[in-house]
Amino acid sequence: MFQRLLVATALASATFCSAATELVIAGRDSSYGQAMQHIVDEYQKAHPSTNIKLVKRPSKGLYESISLSMREKTGNYDVILMDDTWAPEFLSNNWLTALPKEVEDKDFIQAPFDIGRYPNANSAAYAMPMVGNVAMFAWNKAVFDANNIEKPSSWSEVLAAAKKINANSAKDTNGIVFRGVKGNPIVTGFLPILWGYGADVVDANGQASLNTPEAKQALTAFLAMKQYAPRGVDVYNADEVRDSLQKGSAAMAIEVWPAWVPNLDNPEMSNVVGDMEIMAPPAEVGAPAPMLGIWQLAIPADANNKTEAAAFLKFATSPAIQKTLALDYGIPPTRESIYNDAEVVSKYRWYPQQAKALTTGKARPRIHNWAEVESILGDFLQMTMLGQMTPEQALEQAQRRISRVIKV
Repeated sequence: MFQRLLVATALASATFCSAATELVIAGRDSSYGQAMQHIVDEYQKAHPSTNIKLVKRPSKGLYESISLSMREKTGNYDVILMDDTWAPEFLSNNWLTALPKEVEDKDFIQAPFDIGRYPNANSAAYAMPMVGNVAMFAWNKAVFDANNIEKPSSWSEVLAAAKKINANSAKDTNGIVFRGVKGNPIVTGFLPILWGYGADVVDANGQASLNTPEAKQALTAFLAMKQYAPRGVDVYNADEVRDSLQKGSAAMAIEVWPAWVPNLDNPEMSNVVGDMEIMAPPAEVGAPAPMLGIWQLAIPADANNKTEAAAFLKFATSPAIQKTLALDYGIPPTRESIYNDAEVVSKYRWYPQQAKALTTGKARPRIHNWAEVESILGDFLQMTMLGQMTPEQALEQAQRRISRVIKV
Protein backbone atom coordinates (compact mmCIF):
# COMPACT_ATOMS: atom_id res chain seq x y z
CA MET A 1 0.00 0.00 0.00
CA PHE A 2 2.80 2.35 1.01
CA GLN A 3 4.76 1.56 -2.20
CA ARG A 4 1.72 2.30 -4.36
CA LEU A 5 1.34 5.63 -2.55
CA LEU A 6 4.98 6.52 -3.29
CA VAL A 7 4.51 5.68 -6.98
CA ALA A 8 1.34 7.78 -7.18
CA THR A 9 3.10 10.68 -5.45
CA ALA A 10 6.05 10.45 -7.84
CA LEU A 11 3.74 10.42 -10.88
CA ALA A 12 1.83 13.43 -9.59
CA SER A 13 5.11 15.27 -8.98
CA ALA A 14 6.36 14.44 -12.48
CA THR A 15 3.12 15.64 -13.99
CA PHE A 16 3.36 18.91 -12.06
CA CYS A 17 6.97 19.46 -13.11
CA SER A 18 6.11 18.77 -16.75
CA ALA A 19 3.27 21.29 -16.65
CA ALA A 20 5.49 23.86 -14.95
CA THR A 21 8.12 23.72 -17.72
CA GLU A 22 5.64 23.97 -20.59
CA LEU A 23 5.34 27.36 -22.28
CA VAL A 24 1.92 28.01 -23.81
CA ILE A 25 1.79 30.80 -26.39
CA ALA A 26 -1.34 32.38 -27.87
CA GLY A 27 -0.67 33.79 -31.33
CA ARG A 28 -2.19 34.72 -34.67
CA ASP A 29 -2.81 32.47 -37.63
CA SER A 30 -1.74 33.06 -41.26
CA SER A 31 1.64 34.76 -41.90
CA TYR A 32 1.96 35.86 -38.28
CA GLY A 33 1.40 32.27 -37.23
CA GLN A 34 4.12 31.08 -39.60
CA ALA A 35 6.51 33.67 -38.22
CA MET A 36 5.72 32.70 -34.64
CA GLN A 37 6.22 29.03 -35.48
CA HIS A 38 9.71 29.92 -36.73
CA ILE A 39 10.46 31.71 -33.45
CA VAL A 40 9.21 28.72 -31.46
CA ASP A 41 11.33 26.30 -33.49
CA GLU A 42 14.46 28.42 -33.05
CA TYR A 43 13.83 28.89 -29.34
CA GLN A 44 13.43 25.17 -28.83
CA LYS A 45 16.74 24.54 -30.61
CA ALA A 46 18.39 26.83 -28.07
CA HIS A 47 16.34 25.50 -25.14
CA PRO A 48 15.71 21.79 -25.86
CA SER A 49 14.33 21.13 -22.37
CA THR A 50 11.48 23.59 -22.85
CA ASN A 51 8.17 22.28 -24.13
CA ILE A 52 6.24 24.87 -26.12
CA LYS A 53 2.62 24.77 -27.21
CA LEU A 54 1.69 27.37 -29.83
CA VAL A 55 -2.02 28.12 -30.20
CA LYS A 56 -2.87 29.92 -33.47
CA ARG A 57 -6.12 31.86 -33.84
CA PRO A 58 -7.57 34.55 -36.13
CA SER A 59 -7.43 38.06 -34.71
CA LYS A 60 -10.96 38.17 -33.26
CA GLY A 61 -10.72 34.66 -31.87
CA LEU A 62 -7.34 35.48 -30.33
CA TYR A 63 -8.75 38.51 -28.52
CA GLU A 64 -11.71 36.56 -27.20
CA SER A 65 -9.56 33.65 -26.04
CA ILE A 66 -6.88 35.61 -24.22
CA SER A 67 -9.24 38.18 -22.67
CA LEU A 68 -11.49 35.44 -21.31
CA SER A 69 -8.51 33.52 -19.95
CA MET A 70 -7.06 36.56 -18.18
CA ARG A 71 -10.44 37.72 -16.89
CA GLU A 72 -11.09 34.30 -15.34
CA LYS A 73 -7.44 33.91 -14.21
CA THR A 74 -7.20 30.47 -15.77
CA GLY A 75 -3.44 30.59 -16.35
CA ASN A 76 -3.97 29.12 -19.81
CA TYR A 77 -1.25 31.21 -21.47
CA ASP A 78 2.31 32.20 -20.61
CA VAL A 79 2.84 34.47 -23.62
CA ILE A 80 0.26 36.32 -25.71
CA LEU A 81 0.42 38.20 -29.00
CA MET A 82 -1.87 41.23 -28.90
CA ASP A 83 -2.92 44.19 -31.00
CA ASP A 84 -1.86 47.45 -29.38
CA THR A 85 -5.52 48.59 -29.26
CA TRP A 86 -6.24 45.81 -26.75
CA ALA A 87 -3.59 47.04 -24.33
CA PRO A 88 -5.63 49.76 -22.53
CA GLU A 89 -8.23 47.20 -21.45
CA PHE A 90 -5.66 44.58 -20.46
CA LEU A 91 -3.44 47.02 -18.57
CA SER A 92 -6.14 48.87 -16.67
CA ASN A 93 -7.50 45.52 -15.47
CA ASN A 94 -4.03 44.47 -14.24
CA TRP A 95 -4.06 41.47 -16.58
CA LEU A 96 -0.44 41.83 -17.71
CA THR A 97 2.92 41.35 -15.97
CA ALA A 98 5.46 44.17 -15.77
CA LEU A 99 8.56 43.12 -17.68
CA PRO A 100 12.09 43.10 -16.23
CA LYS A 101 14.27 46.07 -17.17
CA GLU A 102 16.72 43.84 -19.04
CA VAL A 103 14.24 43.33 -21.90
CA GLU A 104 14.50 47.04 -22.75
CA ASP A 105 16.96 48.04 -25.43
CA LYS A 106 17.70 51.44 -26.97
CA ASP A 107 17.77 49.77 -30.39
CA PHE A 108 13.97 49.60 -30.31
CA ILE A 109 12.28 52.53 -32.04
CA GLN A 110 10.81 54.50 -29.18
CA ALA A 111 7.21 55.07 -30.30
CA PRO A 112 6.37 51.37 -30.86
CA PHE A 113 8.10 50.42 -27.62
CA ASP A 114 6.52 53.13 -25.47
CA ILE A 115 2.95 52.09 -26.22
CA GLY A 116 3.76 48.97 -24.19
CA ARG A 117 4.39 51.09 -21.09
CA TYR A 118 1.76 51.83 -18.45
CA PRO A 119 0.33 54.13 -17.24
CA ASN A 120 2.53 56.48 -19.31
CA ALA A 121 5.62 56.53 -21.51
CA ASN A 122 7.89 56.90 -18.46
CA SER A 123 6.47 53.85 -16.69
CA ALA A 124 7.37 50.16 -16.70
CA ALA A 125 7.03 48.16 -19.90
CA TYR A 126 4.32 45.51 -20.03
CA ALA A 127 4.66 44.49 -23.68
CA MET A 128 7.38 44.13 -26.31
CA PRO A 129 6.80 45.36 -29.88
CA MET A 130 7.12 42.43 -32.29
CA VAL A 131 5.54 43.71 -35.52
CA GLY A 132 6.31 47.27 -36.63
CA ASN A 133 3.21 47.98 -38.67
CA VAL A 134 2.69 51.61 -39.60
CA ALA A 135 0.41 53.27 -42.15
CA MET A 136 2.40 54.93 -44.95
CA PHE A 137 1.66 57.25 -47.85
CA ALA A 138 2.50 56.12 -51.41
CA TRP A 139 3.19 58.35 -54.41
CA ASN A 140 4.33 57.62 -57.95
CA LYS A 141 7.49 59.65 -58.59
CA ALA A 142 7.39 58.99 -62.33
CA VAL A 143 3.88 60.47 -62.58
CA PHE A 144 4.85 63.40 -60.36
CA ASP A 145 7.94 64.11 -62.47
CA ALA A 146 5.90 63.94 -65.69
CA ASN A 147 3.53 66.53 -64.25
CA ASN A 148 6.28 68.71 -62.73
CA ILE A 149 4.91 68.17 -59.21
CA GLU A 150 7.01 68.11 -56.06
CA LYS A 151 6.59 65.50 -53.33
CA PRO A 152 3.58 66.59 -51.21
CA SER A 153 4.25 67.72 -47.66
CA SER A 154 0.68 68.69 -46.69
CA TRP A 155 -2.81 67.40 -47.40
CA SER A 156 -3.53 70.59 -49.34
CA GLU A 157 -0.61 69.72 -51.62
CA VAL A 158 -1.95 66.17 -51.97
CA LEU A 159 -5.25 67.55 -53.21
CA ALA A 160 -3.54 69.98 -55.59
CA ALA A 161 -1.37 67.17 -57.00
CA ALA A 162 -4.37 64.86 -57.43
CA LYS A 163 -6.27 67.60 -59.26
CA LYS A 164 -3.40 68.25 -61.67
CA ILE A 165 -2.79 64.56 -62.35
CA ASN A 166 -6.46 63.96 -63.06
CA ALA A 167 -6.58 66.92 -65.42
CA ASN A 168 -3.54 65.72 -67.38
CA SER A 169 -4.08 61.97 -67.39
CA ALA A 170 -6.81 61.56 -70.03
CA LYS A 171 -8.64 59.44 -67.43
CA ASP A 172 -6.08 56.63 -67.51
CA THR A 173 -4.57 57.61 -64.14
CA ASN A 174 -6.47 58.77 -61.09
CA GLY A 175 -4.81 61.19 -58.74
CA ILE A 176 -5.45 59.23 -55.58
CA VAL A 177 -6.94 56.05 -54.13
CA PHE A 178 -8.03 54.97 -50.66
CA ARG A 179 -10.15 52.42 -48.84
CA GLY A 180 -13.76 53.57 -48.65
CA VAL A 181 -15.35 50.52 -47.01
CA LYS A 182 -17.03 51.45 -43.75
CA GLY A 183 -15.57 50.39 -40.43
CA ASN A 184 -11.85 49.84 -39.97
CA PRO A 185 -10.76 50.52 -43.60
CA ILE A 186 -12.19 54.02 -44.01
CA VAL A 187 -11.26 55.01 -40.45
CA THR A 188 -7.67 53.84 -40.90
CA GLY A 189 -7.36 56.01 -43.99
CA PHE A 190 -8.95 59.00 -42.32
CA LEU A 191 -7.01 59.04 -39.04
CA PRO A 192 -3.67 60.36 -40.41
CA ILE A 193 -5.62 63.13 -42.16
CA LEU A 194 -7.54 63.92 -38.96
CA TRP A 195 -4.33 63.97 -36.94
CA GLY A 196 -2.59 65.93 -39.68
CA TYR A 197 -5.06 68.77 -39.14
CA GLY A 198 -4.46 68.77 -35.39
CA ALA A 199 -7.70 66.98 -34.49
CA ASP A 200 -8.45 63.61 -32.87
CA VAL A 201 -11.26 61.17 -32.14
CA VAL A 202 -10.82 61.58 -28.38
CA ASP A 203 -9.00 64.16 -26.27
CA ALA A 204 -6.32 63.65 -23.63
CA ASN A 205 -8.99 62.74 -21.09
CA GLY A 206 -10.51 60.06 -23.30
CA GLN A 207 -13.58 62.12 -24.19
CA ALA A 208 -15.00 62.33 -27.72
CA SER A 209 -13.55 65.34 -29.55
CA LEU A 210 -14.69 65.05 -33.16
CA ASN A 211 -17.01 68.03 -33.34
CA THR A 212 -14.31 70.68 -33.89
CA PRO A 213 -13.31 73.07 -36.67
CA GLU A 214 -10.07 71.13 -37.19
CA ALA A 215 -11.93 67.83 -37.60
CA LYS A 216 -14.30 69.49 -40.08
CA GLN A 217 -11.32 70.70 -42.13
CA ALA A 218 -9.88 67.19 -42.13
CA LEU A 219 -13.14 65.56 -43.19
CA THR A 220 -13.73 68.18 -45.89
CA ALA A 221 -10.27 67.44 -47.30
CA PHE A 222 -10.92 63.70 -47.16
CA LEU A 223 -14.22 64.06 -49.01
CA ALA A 224 -12.60 66.29 -51.65
CA MET A 225 -10.24 63.42 -52.53
CA LYS A 226 -13.12 61.33 -53.86
CA GLN A 227 -13.41 63.43 -57.02
CA TYR A 228 -9.85 62.44 -57.95
CA ALA A 229 -10.24 58.76 -57.01
CA PRO A 230 -11.47 55.81 -59.11
CA ARG A 231 -15.18 55.38 -59.58
CA GLY A 232 -16.59 53.14 -56.83
CA VAL A 233 -13.86 54.03 -54.32
CA ASP A 234 -16.60 54.05 -51.65
CA VAL A 235 -16.37 50.24 -51.56
CA TYR A 236 -12.62 49.89 -52.13
CA ASN A 237 -10.66 47.75 -49.70
CA ALA A 238 -7.01 46.64 -49.58
CA ASP A 239 -7.11 44.56 -52.78
CA GLU A 240 -8.49 47.40 -54.87
CA VAL A 241 -5.98 49.88 -53.49
CA ARG A 242 -3.08 47.51 -54.20
CA ASP A 243 -4.36 46.80 -57.72
CA SER A 244 -4.72 50.50 -58.51
CA LEU A 245 -1.16 51.22 -57.44
CA GLN A 246 0.36 48.17 -59.13
CA LYS A 247 -1.43 48.85 -62.43
CA GLY A 248 -0.41 52.48 -62.33
CA SER A 249 -4.02 53.61 -62.44
CA ALA A 250 -3.63 55.68 -59.25
CA ALA A 251 -0.74 58.03 -58.52
CA MET A 252 -1.14 58.24 -54.74
CA ALA A 253 -2.59 56.20 -51.89
CA ILE A 254 -3.29 57.86 -48.57
CA GLU A 255 -2.72 54.57 -46.74
CA VAL A 256 -0.49 51.58 -47.47
CA TRP A 257 0.80 48.98 -45.02
CA PRO A 258 4.13 47.12 -45.03
CA ALA A 259 2.50 43.88 -46.20
CA TRP A 260 1.05 45.65 -49.27
CA VAL A 261 4.22 47.30 -50.49
CA PRO A 262 6.70 44.60 -51.69
CA ASN A 263 4.75 43.65 -54.81
CA LEU A 264 4.93 47.22 -56.08
CA ASP A 265 8.47 46.29 -57.11
CA ASN A 266 7.55 42.79 -58.30
CA PRO A 267 7.75 42.81 -62.13
CA GLU A 268 5.41 39.81 -62.32
CA MET A 269 2.63 41.80 -60.63
CA SER A 270 3.41 45.48 -61.05
CA ASN A 271 3.58 48.02 -63.87
CA VAL A 272 5.28 50.58 -61.61
CA VAL A 273 8.49 48.80 -60.56
CA GLY A 274 10.86 51.38 -59.09
CA ASP A 275 8.37 54.23 -59.54
CA MET A 276 6.49 54.15 -56.25
CA GLU A 277 7.88 55.99 -53.25
CA ILE A 278 6.71 55.38 -49.68
CA MET A 279 6.82 57.93 -46.88
CA ALA A 280 5.08 59.07 -43.72
CA PRO A 281 1.71 60.69 -44.47
CA PRO A 282 1.78 64.48 -44.94
CA ALA A 283 0.59 66.86 -42.23
CA GLU A 284 -1.33 70.07 -42.66
CA VAL A 285 -0.11 71.34 -39.28
CA GLY A 286 2.69 70.05 -37.11
CA ALA A 287 4.61 66.83 -37.78
CA PRO A 288 3.36 63.77 -39.67
CA ALA A 289 1.39 61.33 -37.53
CA PRO A 290 1.41 57.88 -39.18
CA MET A 291 -0.96 55.39 -37.57
CA LEU A 292 0.76 52.63 -35.64
CA GLY A 293 -0.58 49.08 -35.89
CA ILE A 294 1.85 47.35 -33.54
CA TRP A 295 1.49 43.71 -32.55
CA GLN A 296 3.00 43.16 -29.12
CA LEU A 297 4.14 40.22 -27.01
CA ALA A 298 3.16 40.21 -23.35
CA ILE A 299 2.96 37.95 -20.30
CA PRO A 300 -0.42 37.52 -18.57
CA ALA A 301 -0.49 38.25 -14.85
CA ASP A 302 -1.77 34.71 -14.25
CA ALA A 303 0.94 33.02 -16.36
CA ASN A 304 2.46 29.90 -14.82
CA ASN A 305 5.99 30.34 -16.22
CA LYS A 306 6.83 34.04 -16.13
CA THR A 307 10.60 33.65 -16.01
CA GLU A 308 10.74 31.48 -19.12
CA ALA A 309 8.11 33.67 -20.77
CA ALA A 310 10.31 36.76 -20.28
CA ALA A 311 13.24 34.89 -21.82
CA PHE A 312 11.07 33.97 -24.79
CA LEU A 313 9.97 37.61 -25.28
CA LYS A 314 13.59 38.78 -25.30
CA PHE A 315 14.52 36.04 -27.80
CA ALA A 316 11.49 36.69 -30.05
CA THR A 317 12.30 40.40 -30.39
CA SER A 318 16.08 39.99 -30.68
CA PRO A 319 17.95 41.52 -33.67
CA ALA A 320 18.67 38.11 -35.21
CA ILE A 321 15.05 37.01 -35.08
CA GLN A 322 13.73 40.36 -36.32
CA LYS A 323 16.07 40.25 -39.30
CA THR A 324 14.98 36.72 -40.23
CA LEU A 325 11.30 37.61 -39.86
CA ALA A 326 11.77 40.63 -42.14
CA LEU A 327 13.69 38.76 -44.84
CA ASP A 328 11.81 35.46 -44.82
CA TYR A 329 8.30 36.37 -43.65
CA GLY A 330 7.88 40.05 -44.52
CA ILE A 331 7.27 40.98 -40.87
CA PRO A 332 8.25 44.64 -40.37
CA PRO A 333 10.73 45.04 -37.50
CA THR A 334 10.66 47.39 -34.53
CA ARG A 335 14.44 47.79 -34.18
CA GLU A 336 16.38 50.68 -35.72
CA SER A 337 19.34 48.44 -36.57
CA ILE A 338 17.23 46.13 -38.76
CA TYR A 339 15.81 49.05 -40.71
CA ASN A 340 19.38 50.14 -41.43
CA ASP A 341 20.72 46.65 -42.19
CA ALA A 342 22.19 46.62 -45.72
CA GLU A 343 20.84 43.18 -46.58
CA VAL A 344 17.34 44.08 -45.40
CA VAL A 345 17.31 47.47 -47.15
CA SER A 346 18.48 45.84 -50.39
CA LYS A 347 15.26 43.81 -50.31
CA TYR A 348 12.97 46.55 -48.97
CA ARG A 349 14.28 49.87 -50.32
CA TRP A 350 11.60 51.90 -48.51
CA TYR A 351 12.62 50.64 -45.04
CA PRO A 352 14.52 53.84 -44.09
CA GLN A 353 11.34 55.83 -44.75
CA GLN A 354 9.31 53.27 -42.84
CA ALA A 355 11.63 53.66 -39.85
CA LYS A 356 11.07 57.43 -39.94
CA ALA A 357 7.32 56.86 -39.99
CA LEU A 358 7.55 54.58 -36.96
CA THR A 359 9.55 57.26 -35.14
CA THR A 360 6.71 59.78 -35.43
CA GLY A 361 3.97 57.14 -35.32
CA LYS A 362 0.83 57.69 -33.29
CA ALA A 363 -1.21 54.99 -31.56
CA ARG A 364 -4.96 54.81 -31.94
CA PRO A 365 -6.93 56.25 -28.99
CA ARG A 366 -6.04 54.51 -25.72
CA ILE A 367 -9.58 53.61 -24.75
CA HIS A 368 -11.03 50.24 -23.76
CA ASN A 369 -13.44 49.80 -26.65
CA TRP A 370 -11.69 51.25 -29.68
CA ALA A 371 -13.25 48.63 -31.96
CA GLU A 372 -16.76 49.84 -31.05
CA VAL A 373 -15.81 53.51 -31.44
CA GLU A 374 -14.09 52.77 -34.75
CA SER A 375 -17.22 51.08 -36.07
CA ILE A 376 -19.37 54.09 -35.22
CA LEU A 377 -16.95 56.54 -36.81
CA GLY A 378 -16.61 54.33 -39.89
CA ASP A 379 -20.36 54.31 -40.43
CA PHE A 380 -20.59 58.10 -40.37
CA LEU A 381 -17.53 58.56 -42.56
CA GLN A 382 -18.98 56.37 -45.27
CA MET A 383 -22.42 58.00 -45.07
CA THR A 384 -20.70 61.34 -45.60
CA MET A 385 -18.61 59.93 -48.46
CA LEU A 386 -21.84 58.75 -50.10
CA GLY A 387 -23.38 62.21 -49.73
CA GLN A 388 -26.01 61.09 -47.23
CA MET A 389 -25.05 63.80 -44.72
CA THR A 390 -22.81 66.84 -44.47
CA PRO A 391 -19.47 66.83 -42.65
CA GLU A 392 -21.01 68.92 -39.89
CA GLN A 393 -23.87 66.45 -39.42
CA ALA A 394 -21.56 63.45 -39.49
CA LEU A 395 -19.13 64.82 -36.93
CA GLU A 396 -21.88 66.06 -34.63
CA GLN A 397 -23.73 62.73 -34.68
CA ALA A 398 -20.55 60.68 -34.40
CA GLN A 399 -19.51 62.77 -31.41
CA ARG A 400 -22.87 62.18 -29.74
CA ARG A 401 -22.86 58.41 -30.39
CA ILE A 402 -19.24 57.92 -29.34
CA SER A 403 -19.75 59.97 -26.15
CA ARG A 404 -22.48 57.53 -25.10
CA VAL A 405 -20.40 54.36 -25.53
CA ILE A 406 -16.80 55.35 -24.87
CA LYS A 407 -14.99 53.47 -22.11
CA VAL A 408 -11.83 54.93 -20.61
